Amino acid sequence: MRVLHTSDWHLGHALHDLPRDREHAAFLAWLLETLEREAIDALLVSGDIFDAGNPPATALAAWYEFLAEAHRRRPRLTVVAIAGNHDSPSRLTAPAAVLAGIGAHVIGGVPRGRDGAIELARLVVPLPDATGVVRAWVAAVPYLRPGDLDEADGERGAAVRALFAAALDAARARRGPGQALLAMGHLHFTGGDRSKDSERPIAIGGLDAVGVAGLGDDLAYIALGHLHRAQQVGADHIRYAGSPIPLAMAERDYQHQVVIVDLREDRASEIRTIRIPRTVELIRIPARGAAPLAEVVAALRALPAFDPDADPALRPFVEVQVRLDAPTPRLHADIDAAVRDRHPRLVGIRIEASGERRALADAAPAEALAELDPREVLRRRWRVDHAGELPAEVAAAFEVLYRDVTEAVT
Repeated sequence: MRVLHTSDWHLGHALHDLPRDREHAAFLAWLLETLEREAIDALLVSGDIFDAGNPPATALAAWYEFLAEAHRRRPRLTVVAIAGNHDSPSRLTAPAAVLAGIGAHVIGGVPRGRDGAIELARLVVPLPDATGVVRAWVAAVPYLRPGDLDEADGERGAAVRALFAAALDAARARRGPGQALLAMGHLHFTGGDRSKDSERPIAIGGLDAVGVAGLGDDLAYIALGHLHRAQQVGADHIRYAGSPIPLAMAERDYQHQVVIVDLREDRASEIRTIRIPRTVELIRIPARGAAPLAEVVAALRALPAFDPDADPALRPFVEVQVRLDAPTPRLHADIDAAVRDRHPRLVGIRIEASGERRALADAAPAEALAELDPREVLRRRWRVDHAGELPAEVAAAFEVLYRDVTEAVT
């Protein structure tokens, strides 16, 4: 059978308040065509389907319309989707009973029975081929929130690994001879390369990354989500599919893709990738580092002129980084004037100060508060107010408060 792995769609995402709906629509249309052309039997979506726990109606519609159309085109297609750290588990699973009728299995959180025990069987999904014969089983573990874990032993890293191991054992108990074993997860595996500018840290109680050791050598494929850059983690069969579109200017050079896995008996006979076409170009001036204002303005003026006949939602994004040796009151006005009649849309101005007369407090690139992780804001504020590093107990208390706020919609 043939499996397609994708992740981190972030439907409803906006780049500097500019919506990405048209880019996502183009990706979903391409994905539907790929499912047909490649005769895919199972689609694995490894978390962060939405960009926020309370996504806009347009994002919800895109998700449900995609599932309906995928079922129409591939009636025997099995879809397995898990929640990521951006998703609301309850919102994602609310229509689970209806979606199951079209072969879509959504797992938002760790299911528990009335006695509070984890129902591991509900994390295991059979993957049938086009004839209806089960060829594989997948242990689908969503993003693990603190309440999902059994911390009796006091070490959350061990609790994460224990839950994965238990889910895999539940899948092994149901697997028959010749059937493949797969796993899905949304987390940071040790060795994965994270983009600090675009991926929200998902450390659980100080656990930044989880090792793959101990999961077993009988897994045919591990389908991961959270890291936006597509990559292998150690072995060829352990992969992050990556995001389908660049979600930040820092991701403009990423090669966005889906992963195709052919299963033969209990192993992957072939693993390959298909590149996703990019519909909106991301431009940075200069391509690396920073440049004087005059060079930046000249480069902006050299961009293509505004095309009134083009789709406005597909105009390129442009970000500039300016190096200043002295205060420049007209900086924003000069940049706005240079780009006003150009086709790309200006989404960001970064400033790097240098020389003895600095325009900023230091020589580091300017940072917008909205671009900083709240944990980093707390660390910096603590250094200013208390002339020292943030105590571990304060960091832990803040982590609890932060998660209460960001996950309140669940």
